[in-house]
Amino acid sequence: MMDPAVHLPPEAEKSRYDEHNNDVNDAGYRNFVKPLVDTVLSKFTPGAAGLDYGAGPGPVAAVMLKEKGYQVELFDPYYWSDSRLLEKKYDFIICCEVIEHFYWPAREFHLLRSLLRPGGSLMCMTETIDDTFDFGQWYYKNDPTHVFFYHPRALRWIKEKYEFSILTVRKRVIHLEV
Repeated sequence: MMDPAVHLPPEAEKSRYDEHNNDVNDAGYRNFVKPLVDTVLSKFTPGAAGLDYGAGPGPVAAVMLKEKGYQVELFDPYYWSDSRLLEKKYDFIICCEVIEHFYWPAREFHLLRSLLRPGGSLMCMTETIDDTFDFGQWYYKNDPTHVFFYHPRALRWIKEKYEFSILTVRKRVIHLEV
């Protein structure tokens, strides 16, 4: 976890996000998010209701799911800030390259869990850390908006704390089931 003293002010954080080039028509980025999309496709059928939490300016995963017949709402504090969406229930929630930006992960995971219907899933995509690599050399920590990093122990704690029944981690995709 990054020291809160180094967290960016909101204007600087949004400015950094504006630099991202998450073009919904970019084949390379679509391929990058495909493992997250495939996780949704493997668990839910078209018509399922989802939320792309932290969708950003280019909600590529949500667009790909909509193309397959899924209903996906977009929420992002900077780009899609309709707070009414946080009062609904969903079959699934996706967080594509989002959870590493959580200043207050406990609050965020509590909210996300509360938005899931029985049998629902939270599916996140991020880099994780473990005891075998050199944090100092890790490129992912260099983004000033990346403030929290997830170790397998932290993910197991999240599973237990927020009463998810199943935790699966496959490369960059974290799948928590209610």
